[in-house]
Amino acid sequence: MTTSRTRLLRLSLLFLLLHAAPSALALEAGDKAPEFEAPLLGSERTLKLKGQRGKVVYLDFWASWCDPCQTAIPLIEKLRGEFPKDQFAVLAVNVDKDTKKATKFLQKTPVGYPSVSDPRGKLPRLFGLETMPTSYLIDRNGVIRYVHKGFRVEDIAVLRAQIAKLVASK
Repeated sequence: MTTSRTRLLRLSLLFLLLHAAPSALALEAGDKAPEFEAPLLGSERTLKLKGQRGKVVYLDFWASWCDPCQTAIPLIEKLRGEFPKDQFAVLAVNVDKDTKKATKFLQKTPVGYPSVSDPRGKLPRLFGLETMPTSYLIDRNGVIRYVHKGFRVEDIAVLRAQIAKLVASK
């Protein structure tokens, strides 16, 4: 009996650790954004987050199966055009396991910003992603200044204000 209880206790602790780990590692405002390099969706070229240093970056995690993502993407594209290209950039991370679905979605909803492909989920783990979509507003020095979880149409005003504040601060 003692052996069974010990095993049960160990399994319970392991379960708790595995399920609590993403929350404990979730990046927040004030954290340094992890550097990464990932393949551009539908290309053999790669993109580095570090390549955007000096600009305010809106880093958006999305998937073709995510309804709020489908709502957000055209609005983010429109928002991107409201700020100078030399000061603001949008980068997207697609987490579809089947990249053909992501490519098909972007053919129907084209955007002018790059999207990298991460079917294995390395970047969501690196950032401690807890929900889809999640976006990170990163300042010119690579520090996360705002984390936005989920998306509703009315969220665009909050995002616009956060971006404007960071773009204005040089």
